[in-house]
Amino acid sequence: MTHPAKFPATGMPESDWWKVLWPDPENVLRRLGIDFGVSVLDLCCGDGHFTVPLTHIVGGMGRVMAVDLDPAMLEKAKTRAAKAGVTNGAIRWIECDACSLQDTLPSAPDYVLIANTFHGCPDKQQLAREVFNALKPGGKLAIVNWHHRPKEDTTVGGEPRGPETELRMTPEAVMDEVLPVGFILHGVVELPPYHYGIMFDKPKVS
Repeated sequence: MTHPAKFPATGMPESDWWKVLWPDPENVLRRLGIDFGVSVLDLCCGDGHFTVPLTHIVGGMGRVMAVDLDPAMLEKAKTRAAKAGVTNGAIRWIECDACSLQDTLPSAPDYVLIANTFHGCPDKQQLAREVFNALKPGGKLAIVNWHHRPKEDTTVGGEPRGPETELRMTPEAVMDEVLPVGFILHGVVELPPYHYGIMFDKPKVS
């Protein structure tokens, strides 16, 4: 299977309105259950808006890996991390296809985060299966999505933001793609103003 350089209709928003939308990304991550000492994979990390806060949460006992297929995005994320004073080596940067994780990751993570990307994946169930196989037994997957609302209703800075309306997914639509590969639903949390996070568990014995 071949995959485009970027998932259709996905892209990294300008950092200024992203900060307006989520000024406290660390709190968003904690609401998703990410905690001290875990190993986390920020899948399709973009410019690192969540990658850097992950290092603050997991601390020195944890580990952060950041994957993106776009080398330009990885460079932006590295620059963000350097400006934030993140210690060199605290993040393992990996350029690869999200649907080829098993062949690339140096170790199995405890937790995989996919933020604002799942809706654009050409084969969502294949991506879920790849994450399932890459995770440790008992590991978790969190998918952060825009709510299925008209784009004109999700404004930031006075302008409509986010993916086109027809690409947005309800939590139920995400479950339809993720549960068949073996995950168990953990829960859904609201991430105001326009997002939700849906979390899944990989069984300890799969």
